[in-house]
Order: sequence, then structure tokens, then C-alpha cells
Amino acid sequence: MIITYHGGECFKVSSGNLTLVFNPIAKGSNFPAVKFGADIAFVSLNHPDFNGIEQVTYGERVPFVVSGPGEYEIGEVTARGWGVQTTYDGISYFNTIYQVTLEGITLLFLGALSQSSIDAKILQELGDVDILFVPVGGGDVLDPSAASALGVKLEPHLIIPMHYDTKTLAAFLKEEGADGVKPEEKLTVKKKDLLEKEGDILVLKN
Repeated sequence: MIITYHGGECFKVSSGNLTLVFNPIAKGSNFPAVKFGADIAFVSLNHPDFNGIEQVTYGERVPFVVSGPGEYEIGEVTARGWGVQTTYDGISYFNTIYQVTLEGITLLFLGALSQSSIDAKILQELGDVDILFVPVGGGDVLDPSAASALGVKLEPHLIIPMHYDTKTLAAFLKEEGADGVKPEEKLTVKKKDLLEKEGDILVLKN
């Protein structure tokens, strides 16, 4: 599995010929729009920062779009989504938290989560988390302190921060005692690699 970061909350996840994308950035967003082809697109919230389906429709690749709570089985990918209330850009929305399993690796993508308290019923259903994608930028999403506290509660093997600027990323890394972590171009990982980690922090370049 190869994971690359494209700004905001947009991650491209590649497994062989299969490409997934989380929260592709649309034109009209304050984040730079993305442009690549994807087979499956997960959209947490219907806002230009996250719903750029047309930006990941490229050539013959038209993604299967998952845009809300439910259970999904798309080829070798299984996914579940839970809706949580949030406020983004001054508007009340439902943000979908996604748990996606591919190559035996469980990805937990929190989307535009603004509250660190997640319903106990959802927490019970999550089980083991291999990679946690958590917003840390504050404002409409979790701030560094809340993001760090939630990471402790969810006990992932690996934590990848998203939706931040330079200042909030530095604050999150300090909160985690990970000031020395340097951004990497991409993450290439197998399940066995993750079992050796315990709440490790990885920053990906965008």
C-alpha cells in the first residue's frame, strides 16, 4: 500500500492497480484542487474542500463514490461510515467517519471532525486501528490538543495528521513529543510493518 498526501484532507491510497482517495479537493476550495484518477472516492462532507469528485474522474477512471454512513463492499475494499454532527464554514453538516480495510490494513479517516468526543457506540465498533488520519488544524476541525487526546483514546499503530498549517502542525508534534519528525514524500507500508508501531506519528509532504 502506498499513501500520498495532497493537502487539506486529501489522501491517495494505492494498492496495485486500485486507487482510493479520501476527501478530494474541488475547484473553489481554498486548498489547491487535485487532479488524478481514482477508482473509489470517500467524501466525508459535502463542501468544496472535500467533494471534488470531478477532480478524480480522469480518462476512463470514474470513481465509485461513498459519501455517507453505511456499510460498503467494493471489490477487495470493505468500508463502514458513521455520521457525526459538525459545523464547518459556519454551516451545520454531518461529517462521515470512515473505516476502510484494504490489504488487511484498517484505515480510520476522521474527516472534518470538530469534537473529540465520539459516541461510545461508534468507538466500540471500531476495533483495532492501524492508521489514523486526524485533522489537527483547529478552527472548524480538531485542534492539536484534542487531536492528540483522541489519538490516545483510539490507540492506532500509526497517526497521520491532516488539515493543518505550519503552526498547528508544529503544535501537534510538540503535543505528541514528536518535534523531530520530518515530513516524508509517501508512505509505503505492509500490515506487518504496522504491528511494530504504537501510536507513531508520520507527517506526509503535500
